[in-house]
Amino acid sequence: MPRVRKKEKLRAQPPLDLTIDRLSHEGRGIAQREDGKLVFVDGALPGEQVTVQVTFSNKKFDEAQVVSVQYAAADRVQPPCAHFGVCGGCSLQHMAPPAQIAFKQSVLADHLRHFGGLSPETWLAPLTHDAAVGYRRKARLGVRYVIKKEKLLVGFRERQASYLAEIDACAVMDPRLGQAVTPLRELIAGLQARDHIAQVEVAAGDRLPGHEDVALVFRHLVPLVEADRQAIIAFCASRGWQAYLQPAGYDSVHKIWPEQGPDRLAYHLAAFTPPAAPAGTGLTMAFHPNDFTQVNADINQRMISLALELLDPRPDERVLDLFCGLGNFTLPLATRAREVVGVEGVASMVERGYENARANGLGNVSFHAHDLTQDFQTQPWAGLGFDKILIDPPRSGALEVIPHLAKLGARRVVYVSCNPATLARDAGAMAEQGYVLVKAGVMDMFTHTTHVESIALFEKRR
Repeated sequence: MPRVRKKEKLRAQPPLDLTIDRLSHEGRGIAQREDGKLVFVDGALPGEQVTVQVTFSNKKFDEAQVVSVQYAAADRVQPPCAHFGVCGGCSLQHMAPPAQIAFKQSVLADHLRHFGGLSPETWLAPLTHDAAVGYRRKARLGVRYVIKKEKLLVGFRERQASYLAEIDACAVMDPRLGQAVTPLRELIAGLQARDHIAQVEVAAGDRLPGHEDVALVFRHLVPLVEADRQAIIAFCASRGWQAYLQPAGYDSVHKIWPEQGPDRLAYHLAAFTPPAAPAGTGLTMAFHPNDFTQVNADINQRMISLALELLDPRPDERVLDLFCGLGNFTLPLATRAREVVGVEGVASMVERGYENARANGLGNVSFHAHDLTQDFQTQPWAGLGFDKILIDPPRSGALEVIPHLAKLGARRVVYVSCNPATLARDAGAMAEQGYVLVKAGVMDMFTHTTHVESIALFEKRR
């Protein structure tokens, strides 16, 4: 049966009344029909009695959406964003933030138990913050011009769909960005190339002297006429923002406004001051708008402090930072340790690391480019020997690195993870190498989403 006809047939079915038993790892309510078939329900919470409409069905399970809530859970709250339920950006806005973080810790515990057969000796208190909205400093906004309706859409994809949601603001994004959605849409709608702008990358830094604090990167599929280029410049110049164009791949990104000055934003790490700098100076971390940086500035600061507390670098120790990026952990570590070595697979990030080390007056840090999924035993830095190691890998994890940790000499490892499944898998592999999972916990980096950011401490005991 064609998919469209099947959806129409499901919509024609009468709604179901269900009681939600628990949440899936994706944050959907799980209920059981009278015939025993499982139903995954978007927008439902454990303990609730809901009326739902089935949107997908196969032999093993159904998927459904909440039509109405007959009995609400104590953790249900009014979503802070008017576009919740349509926009797919944040699927947990109907759940109170403390319940969200408790759910995420349960996900981490389940993964550690299932994939690694482990549980930490001590659970860390969740790392949280007060701002449940206005925290997200980086995002990729999709752009689509609907010719039949003569309407331009700017935003995120709809939930469970490939269409862009029609939004006029984003409550979760930093207000500098979230409140600019409508003006940005109006700008693009007025361009001759409005149906050839694919996306806009938005990034915000701290408001620091000598640095613009917001940048927009416009991905365009055809060359822009001069009038379009000037319109983009005027839009950004009026706000004191940087403007970039991206006519092709990543390497084609170039700044068009301001004409002078570096293509950098920056953020400040107040808690970490180089030994030779005046007290309270902190670190200033410059980055290109397309560089990877953590989206939540407050949690990033707290995460770095927690990582250093767990790792406990000493003035006489050499520390290794794997998957170091632009030095988000490397430079803070260098304010505490004798020497820090950062290794990263992207050469431009190595350059950024050195740039930031020089700007902050840190001479006890070095950066190296190497694909850490490949053997690195012959690399000169690998033979130095390390007292402690920090690992902050991508979602795919660090499985290829783990067999080498003991050879590097480190007895303490801190692992920062953006994927609890690969952290759990890697924790099992570390246990085989004699590392004990001492502490673990979650961090509220992405409030209102099902994304689980976590941190774990391992110690070598055999």
